[in-house]
Amino acid sequence: MTAGRLLSVNVGLPRDVTWHGKTVHTGIWKRPVDGPGQVRRLNIDGDGQGDLAGHGGENRAVFVYQVESYQYWQDELKRTDFEYGQFGENFTISGLADDQVCIGDRYQIGEALFEVSQPRVTCYRVGIRMDEPRMPSLLVSHHRPGFYFRVLREGVVRAGDEIVRMAAGPQAMTVAEIDGLLYLPGRAHDRVLTALRIPALPAGWKASFRAIAGQAGAPDGAGATGNAGLTAVGPPPAWAGFRPLTVTAVKPETGSVTSVSLADPAGSALPPPQPGQFLTLRLNVAAGTLPLLRSYSLSGAPGDGSYRISVKREAHGAGSQFVHDHVRPGDRLEAAAPRGTFVLQPGQGPVLLVSAGVGATPVLAMLHALAAGGSGREVWWLHGARSRAEEPFAGESRSLLAALARGHRHVCHSHPAPGEVAGRDYQTAGHLSASVLAGLGLPAEADAYICGPAGFMAEMSAALTALGLDRARVHTEIFGAAPGSTPGIAAAPVRPPHPPAGPPGDGPEIAFARSGLTIRWKPGYGTLLELAEACDVPVRWSCRTGVCHTCETGLMSGTVRYAPEPIDPPAAGDTLICCSQPSSDLVLDL
Repeated sequence: MTAGRLLSVNVGLPRDVTWHGKTVHTGIWKRPVDGPGQVRRLNIDGDGQGDLAGHGGENRAVFVYQVESYQYWQDELKRTDFEYGQFGENFTISGLADDQVCIGDRYQIGEALFEVSQPRVTCYRVGIRMDEPRMPSLLVSHHRPGFYFRVLREGVVRAGDEIVRMAAGPQAMTVAEIDGLLYLPGRAHDRVLTALRIPALPAGWKASFRAIAGQAGAPDGAGATGNAGLTAVGPPPAWAGFRPLTVTAVKPETGSVTSVSLADPAGSALPPPQPGQFLTLRLNVAAGTLPLLRSYSLSGAPGDGSYRISVKREAHGAGSQFVHDHVRPGDRLEAAAPRGTFVLQPGQGPVLLVSAGVGATPVLAMLHALAAGGSGREVWWLHGARSRAEEPFAGESRSLLAALARGHRHVCHSHPAPGEVAGRDYQTAGHLSASVLAGLGLPAEADAYICGPAGFMAEMSAALTALGLDRARVHTEIFGAAPGSTPGIAAAPVRPPHPPAGPPGDGPEIAFARSGLTIRWKPGYGTLLELAEACDVPVRWSCRTGVCHTCETGLMSGTVRYAPEPIDPPAAGDTLICCSQPSSDLVLDL
């Protein structure tokens, strides 16, 4: 049965374009082919993608857009300058509307056979091509994203070929419905579960829908808001802004690590954190200077009614030195509510707690939670330190493991001190490494939680996935600013965060907590994302119009306004920096 017609085959190789002072490598400019086009498994001859992380591959081999949507957008945008390839599509077609075509439908065009794999994932580059920055958001909100073909049989196609439907996709879920389930609010839980039963839907989309299904099916009281299919979400923060907490104890753990216990000044129990979360402090280190914002993982038992942080003294760390040298019992410290999505997930399967040095702090909180609950899960404590004297929480972790019926410990000391005994103080002399992990017989079905220096986390993550762990079950925690993600932007020298060029603003005060930078807003920046970019604060983004949630950031203090409004609101206590502006002083988890 003829379902439509191929009007144009469009290809284009990636090129560099200048955008907002940056160089973008993109293949979104497509031009019609004069004559036949050879379709191959991953592409069409003469075509290419600039960012293979977000485009291309078997599931995104051929992008399809409908001439009926051309006509719609010409009316909506009051434009008459469109040409084939305008939306970056390989096939411009008539028919096959997004609200009629289903994931898994199969079509023959010319010699080739195709399967509908997924909707288009919109990004900022379609806005560049269209000279309309709102376009990523408009494509989703107007239910006209377009879709990708997976190539099942290679062959020649040409403009004028009929499009013949050969098979209907199981579950009969349209491109528009699948797109809305991921990006739009008001999604139905049963339809999310139905989407997971579509064989043709790519693994990445299924992972997002599993996260959404898990969020919707969480026990009452879990309270997570936002869209778990687009970004990791946790329960809303227990309070807004910062509140004073009283220091009740200061205890050295090693020569360089000190724990600080905090309680409510009125004696009430503090809201329990999730095991693995962190606490952000506002430290007034000197009169007349801006306070320092520092985040430290919570290391105590989550149900204690009080908080414990453990801080390593850093040679050039103004915050850690202040904590070690000046914080004493009876002091008051200002704290934001516990945050973070590096948290122990519920379940019955094995758990690997992997750390080096002071990276033990968040996984120790997880160990506390497992021990307090009398968990029957198989739990492995895998830790690397220089020696017993420099192993924080050595006695505490051993005691907690002893309370677990299926607890295991493997500690590595890279430089054991004289008098240390192998088998008692440590299990392996040397670093915790891939080869050590390979010899332990670790369960491949485990959830792993890794914290430590960046190189250590990368090595441990790679080693565990090589041993058969699902990459999605390997979780890491980053101290300090997270690495940026700016798809398609040409690499540039990395600069430490700094005040933006030009005269200072006189608007609200914006504090980037992880980057240690506080500056004042001025409206010329447009959005908080643009301000962060002007300061070389590491950021993550893709659509820049409030669709993809890649830029979702913890809002520790203050309020924002949106222009444009995001399609789906962020989690409580977060903001989408790509489309928000400050309406008061802010503290951002950046």
